[in-house]
Amino acid sequence: MPRGHTDSVAPSPPGWARPRLAATAAAGLAVTLLATGCGTDADETGDATLSVGVAGGSASDTIDGHIAVDNTDIARTFALYDTLTEFSDDFTVQMALAESVEPNEDATEWTVTLREDLHFSDGEPITADDVAFSMERIIDPDDPKTGATALDGLNPEEIEVVDERTVTLGFDDGFVHLPEILAEYYNAIVPEGYDPDEPVSSGPFAYESFEPGERSVFVRNEHYWREDQPQIEELEIVNFPDDTSRVNALIGGQVDVISQVPHAQIDTIASDTDLEILESETGMWLPFTMRVDREPFDDVRVRQAFRLIVDREEMVEQALSGYGTVANDLYSPYDPAYAEDIPQREQDIDEARELLAEAGYEDDLTVELVTGPINTGAVESAQVFAEQAAEAGVTVELREVTSEEFYGDNYLEWDFAQDFWGTRNYMSQAAQGTMPDAPFNETHWDHEEWTELVEEAKGTVDDEERAELLRAAQEIEHEEGGLIVWGFVNLVDAHHSDVQGFEESATGHPLTSYGFHRVQIDGS
Repeated sequence: MPRGHTDSVAPSPPGWARPRLAATAAAGLAVTLLATGCGTDADETGDATLSVGVAGGSASDTIDGHIAVDNTDIARTFALYDTLTEFSDDFTVQMALAESVEPNEDATEWTVTLREDLHFSDGEPITADDVAFSMERIIDPDDPKTGATALDGLNPEEIEVVDERTVTLGFDDGFVHLPEILAEYYNAIVPEGYDPDEPVSSGPFAYESFEPGERSVFVRNEHYWREDQPQIEELEIVNFPDDTSRVNALIGGQVDVISQVPHAQIDTIASDTDLEILESETGMWLPFTMRVDREPFDDVRVRQAFRLIVDREEMVEQALSGYGTVANDLYSPYDPAYAEDIPQREQDIDEARELLAEAGYEDDLTVELVTGPINTGAVESAQVFAEQAAEAGVTVELREVTSEEFYGDNYLEWDFAQDFWGTRNYMSQAAQGTMPDAPFNETHWDHEEWTELVEEAKGTVDDEERAELLRAAQEIEHEEGGLIVWGFVNLVDAHHSDVQGFEESATGHPLTSYGFHRVQIDGS
């Protein structure tokens, strides 16, 4: 489920949730907060506790900087750890802990130079040895972490510390998108000898306490490298798997900010003068996932028919209450190589029926669709799809499970299900969710020509040539893939009026990119 399954630009992971998100996917708003008031405990010096309510969480929650899965995992990762690069609000890559990340001519070797005067939360310097350790830990074949596949091809024998601030990373083949991969939240920099149970952090906050499935408390990292280091003394992240309890906590003043406002509650919150809504248009998506290696979805005609069943505008309006935009069965809308020239797929029930009949299913196809409260709009979109499918003679039986069960032992085994992913570029998303060896290949997609195109693109330094390869890959996936990408989700969050200064961003909502290093507290 990383993604961003929310992810900083996640992942956000699948969001994720996996790396999502979720990525991020991966996906969140940049945040500047000016906070006072009922939920925030501020004194006249400006010190404060900011309490944030995040959707999701379970007993399997983690604070390991390299295995974030759910939304709450990702929130903690952003609070505790920094990466070498990061995504800006407009989804471009910028330097973070790294001063520079430079390739050789064919992008098989990259030189990473750290900024000067970097320190972990315990005051120890952040050095090239720590970067090497972090990369080796992520790709350890005996214990691979969330970002391992995203760094596919990084040769552990070619990770070389040059000096205190410089490390080179060698890849078996060209790897042109390394800077954006290094910006993903699951590629955090941790110290040598890192203990994930008592973590020393490189991010804006330092570890204080953690109760899986419940809450975590972090304090200001006094050694943080940014000039605008956190002005709040304490950050509390609270799990709220249930939508109602999350909204009630905001209204009641138990928390200052919440993520993922249920669409049915938006008007109620907006009408309260003490509360404010924040909406951001992102590249987050809630796909339907069809396993291409099992009946009936092993027949490409069935997959094509299911895509034609969807009335995308109706789906956005009903499942997202209009808080989204129509998609065209392709992810990564902010990628420079996004195939905008592929004609928009529209609902065509007659064509869907014809394709199903050709595949041997004429008015007698019944499928189970696994859904659950994995993200705002997921259950609603499943219900809408079931209604639309009936028009094509397809019976969709909904099986609603909890988030914990959805991402439990059967995750990646469902024949027909859903997921959520944050904003990512195409090759990053493919590495997490579509390549044959991707850790979250929910559809079990394994298409030789498509894989060859993506692999070639990874080693193509010329931007135009690489874009051509990726557009060709998208054409294949658009016609034959196992994903129904019907829309991109506008992320809706809410906060008390005393919490001010949020900035909208293409990467998602404030509790996914968790820019708490920008937080300022006005205690007057």
